[in-house]
Amino acid sequence: MPAEWRFKAEYIKNCNCAPGCPCDFWAPPTHGPCQGMMAFHILSGNYGTTKLDGAIVGGTYHWPGALHLGNGTFQPYLLDTTTPAQREALLTIMSGKAGGAWFEVLASVVSTVLDPKFVPMQFEFNLNARHARVSFGNEVQTVTEPIKNIATGDEHHIQVDMPNGMEYKHPEIATSAVLRSTGSVRFDCPGCHSSLAVVEQTHRGLVA
Repeated sequence: MPAEWRFKAEYIKNCNCAPGCPCDFWAPPTHGPCQGMMAFHILSGNYGTTKLDGAIVGGTYHWPGALHLGNGTFQPYLLDTTTPAQREALLTIMSGKAGGAWFEVLASVVSTVLDPKFVPMQFEFNLNARHARVSFGNEVQTVTEPIKNIATGDEHHIQVDMPNGMEYKHPEIATSAVLRSTGSVRFDCPGCHSSLAVVEQTHRGLVA
């Protein structure tokens, strides 16, 4: 029986779509397929009695079309210093088998989950500045920066309000200066979408 769990985390999702994730608006991916990366840096949390503070977990993904059509591929990555208990907990959560509507929905549209990789991970995150830098070993690199006003060059600030969101409720929207993977799921998509948020996920679903 899966344990009860919760975590508060800095969250990033960067994909190959134009800025403003079409999934948030029930729209199809900008270019047909959907591919990119996501990652959580857990500020505090637990899975049963297993503490998750400081863990980083994420992955790369590919769907051949809109997510609801399924047939997705997911490559999990975890920080190499996570303990065996943390790894089991985080992989169980990501699998959707421990509850949490967002993870359950993702699991329902993924048909191929590759073996997890345990690697050094970098996670720099500044929500207010809309800046982030994340890497999974030598295979995945992404850099988030603010969208620029095309007329003035000033930073363009956009926040989406999603009261009923499962993934996040108030993401900051930015763009990816770098979005590259040379791993099992490969892509190179600079100048695309980036979502940044601080979220609190639980076995009962998204709290904030």
